[in-house]
Amino acid sequence: MTNHAPAPPPLDVPIGSEDDLLAYMRSGEKPPERWLVGTEHEKIGLYAAERTPIPYDGERGIGAVLDRIARQDGWERIFEGENVIALAKDGASITLEPGGQLELSGAPLRTIHETCDEFHTHLALMKDVSDPLGIVWLGLGIHPLHTVDQLPSMPKDRYRIMREYLPTRGSMPLVMMFATATVQANFDFESEADMVEKMRVATSASPVVSAIFANSSVSEGAANGFVSRRLEAWHHTDPDRTGLLSMVFEPDFGFRRYIDWALGVPMFFIVRDGEYRPAGGRTFREFLTGGHGELRPTLADFDRHLTTLFPDVRLKRFIEVRGADAVPPGLTCSLPALWKGIFYEAGARRAAWELVSGASPDALDAARSDVARRGLSADFDGRPVLEVARDLLEIAREGLQRIAHAGSKDPDESRYLDPIAEQLALGASPGEVILRHWEADWKRSADRLIEYARY
Repeated sequence: MTNHAPAPPPLDVPIGSEDDLLAYMRSGEKPPERWLVGTEHEKIGLYAAERTPIPYDGERGIGAVLDRIARQDGWERIFEGENVIALAKDGASITLEPGGQLELSGAPLRTIHETCDEFHTHLALMKDVSDPLGIVWLGLGIHPLHTVDQLPSMPKDRYRIMREYLPTRGSMPLVMMFATATVQANFDFESEADMVEKMRVATSASPVVSAIFANSSVSEGAANGFVSRRLEAWHHTDPDRTGLLSMVFEPDFGFRRYIDWALGVPMFFIVRDGEYRPAGGRTFREFLTGGHGELRPTLADFDRHLTTLFPDVRLKRFIEVRGADAVPPGLTCSLPALWKGIFYEAGARRAAWELVSGASPDALDAARSDVARRGLSADFDGRPVLEVARDLLEIAREGLQRIAHAGSKDPDESRYLDPIAEQLALGASPGEVILRHWEADWKRSADRLIEYARY
């Protein structure tokens, strides 16, 4: 099959009309033989001996970690002012999150074998770089010990503006920004119709997947009353730009509907010559129709605006599934495998839709809230989430087996789903397991939690 989608125009091109935005989104269409998977995972760091957060500055700070990675493994430094705020290499990047979390945005790769190898190579590099500095990195969805006020702020203007704006919109955005960590995966679509199918399946299945990966039950040194406090924090961040998008289920949903929604969301900032300028609550539609002072919008502005929208399933020139907490390494590789088995095999995608499509938007919101509190013990539209998760797992496994993307060591990608099977056999989310230990044999010991969760 030939890919008829045009190549994306340069991002510095001015936007003439909404049709330009439609063409930009459609330029993401790819035939199935070109579909790839990208995996992104964040890590929470601590000084191992002191059990304290890591500031940006200093000989043992986050800036020093980034510099060591660049020198040891040949990554290109990306600066904001005098500060290194990201690294890039071979289609991947390492970026700095607001509270000092580090995120690997992996290169788009064909197989889960490759993306899992990339992840473990990254973890080995992080250990080599961080051990001499006395730093550990944790596979948890939330910082386990410290309050937001105790966490450092990274030197990025983007986050300074968000920190000023978001508390006007919700009660927990600073928890989301500074204290949480996620694993997410990115997937391609062939056409608008294919995109719509995947957005609907992902939106409906997202609470179930969030339950499998719920892993943020201890924060500020205590059980916090949730299995995924990270998911709860997103619920109280900004109603304009977060949550489950019910519009994906409407008959006219497509690129234009998503663009229309994006245009109505207030902007955080406008960037010119590397300088971040607060947008003052102006929506992108207002920017498009009237400009902002002397500034007029470009495709780069719209592309950047899309990155400031935070639904559980996000559409750009690809689809991002964003509902999972950061987890231990085995489960990290399971996340892209689960979604690939569902998304990239038509029979599995239909079966997954049949499994979850009966839930209304209100039922999905209720399931999402219940999952935040109870993880795999929650309910999904009148059914135990655990049962739905088991069915979803088998659908994904069969999908991967039919796709049959061989790797150098093992022809079967479905083995990456085994950690999920083990989790479901326990009948509990990772955060539920941590709570059991926390209250029993760990005796609420932070040291025991850190040893359990460290990469």
